[in-house]
Amino acid sequence: MYSYGNIRLEIPPQVFHPGFFFSTRLLLRYISALSLQGQRFLELGAGSGLISIYAAKNRATVTATDINPVAVECLRRNCDQNKVKPEIILSDLFVNIPEQSFDIIAINPPYYKKQPQTMADHAWYCGENGEYFDHLFTKLGRYIHNNSIVLMVLSEECDIDMISEIASSHNFYMQKKITKKSVWEHLYIYQIISGA
Repeated sequence: MYSYGNIRLEIPPQVFHPGFFFSTRLLLRYISALSLQGQRFLELGAGSGLISIYAAKNRATVTATDINPVAVECLRRNCDQNKVKPEIILSDLFVNIPEQSFDIIAINPPYYKKQPQTMADHAWYCGENGEYFDHLFTKLGRYIHNNSIVLMVLSEECDIDMISEIASSHNFYMQKKITKKSVWEHLYIYQIISGA
């Protein structure tokens, strides 16, 4: 079990734990400063659902996705326990999400360069050549409008130059909004901005 404010989560071992790693909480703190009421909110890789549940409790219209069926089932239980009803979709990035525009998109991506071997690995590994990010930026433009806010948390331990180059190849650029030192690493919040 894990609690954050008035949110209580049950988290199985196969699902990324926001209490053990600071990235989710940093992204949530940034999002908590935004006006969420009435916003169409998408979380890619929602895991246990902390960010999606927070957004739903603050009256956003939430779509929460994950590639891991265990995470999706965990997400359903946690949403029920916290009495919120986001749309929950089992999806590899945008594959199963109907094309639409979101006002806010939150992403805590896998960023270590290795091929995932198990469903749980997808929380950590983006492929040998950053294939996750290529897939992300290939489709992202179909899910945003001119005023959409797309936020992504990254670590100094990942290949930020590679990610930035992949973004640029799809006509996006990454604007750093926050740098935060945690116990083990520096973390960054980037806003992804369309160059179109």
